[in-house]
Amino acid sequence: MESLSKDQARKLVLHAQQLPPGKPIGPAVDVTLSAIENLGYVQIDTISVIQRAHHHVLWSRNPGYQPEHLDQLVEEQKVFEYWSHAAAYLPMRDFRFSLWRKNALRSGKQNHWFRKDEKMMRFVLDRIAAEGPLMARDFEGPGRNEGGWGVKPAKQALETLFMQGDLMISRRDRFHKVYDLTERVIPEGIDTSAPSDEEHIRFLIFQYLEANGLGQTAEIAYLLKNIKPLVTQMLKEMLAAGEVVDIEVGGKTYFALPHKLELLEKPLSRNKAKILSPFDNLLIQRRRMKVLFDFDYQIECYVPAAKRKYGYFVLPILWDGRLVARMDCKAERKTSILHILSLSLESGIKPADPFFQSLETELESFMKFNGCTGIEVHRPVRKAFPGRFGFQALEG
Repeated sequence: MESLSKDQARKLVLHAQQLPPGKPIGPAVDVTLSAIENLGYVQIDTISVIQRAHHHVLWSRNPGYQPEHLDQLVEEQKVFEYWSHAAAYLPMRDFRFSLWRKNALRSGKQNHWFRKDEKMMRFVLDRIAAEGPLMARDFEGPGRNEGGWGVKPAKQALETLFMQGDLMISRRDRFHKVYDLTERVIPEGIDTSAPSDEEHIRFLIFQYLEANGLGQTAEIAYLLKNIKPLVTQMLKEMLAAGEVVDIEVGGKTYFALPHKLELLEKPLSRNKAKILSPFDNLLIQRRRMKVLFDFDYQIECYVPAAKRKYGYFVLPILWDGRLVARMDCKAERKTSILHILSLSLESGIKPADPFFQSLETELESFMKFNGCTGIEVHRPVRKAFPGRFGFQALEG
């Protein structure tokens, strides 16, 4: 079994995650598609104190990213919405692997969070078939509550039909889902055959290890019901066949694809700071971040205000191959001001470090990405650091 230091493991993970991003090649929208295909999914989130997470994750990997890229890629049938460990944008090339969950929900092997109302589902499906794409609100109001049904049951029916594969999201209108028949959303030539259990498990393993560099069984099976034993068995078979290798990092065993280890020979850009989303693919498994990156992170927007340590929507900051700081931000759209409510540093960052210059460069881009023209730094604390934005940051 090969051994890697934590620094080597972090380097492998960051290269696999395309962080920090290299120089983009080709049209910006193609770079966005490539990022989605590399990551395997991009989580959709509704919190909008800054740009929503799905935009933020892609901006972190594509300096030329524009929020309209996702709408364009959905319209061009190159990505689609469905469920990963959460609601997500997925590459259309991987469509058939969404059928594993859809078929399980349709057959009753898995339960949806809504009770199936077959009569309402048929009503909703018939209307969309006849009228074209519809939103939940199209079932509201006079003339829209046919049969005495209200909007809530219709929304439940829409989501049930979406999750079991009869409907897909053809586009978003002001972030509201627009539903259409699946056969009218997927492009010609896409493989719609359902994968076998073996194909599905192999796909999960390859996808995770391609996107993350190395991983453990529990990480590959993250939030997927009844999958871990199948992943464990398949990894044993793949290890015996030489399709994966096992690696020791800090006394723990990980798996990797042999060709991904070549990334260790590639220099990592260490002088660029990247402001990351709390829902970034790199960060979403918090225990993994604590073990590999020594970064104990919790998003505190779900924590009562009085119990928050760092702030409502704290953004981890990557620099020098490490997660070195946390920044609580809010974009005020009316005034076009990006508010830095707090900046808290991990141990080891010193006032003279080039980190602060790198962060200021990153903040210029982040400000523009959020549609802002100015930055205001708040909450003076213990140590003042010189710089254009007058940071006053809390060590430790």
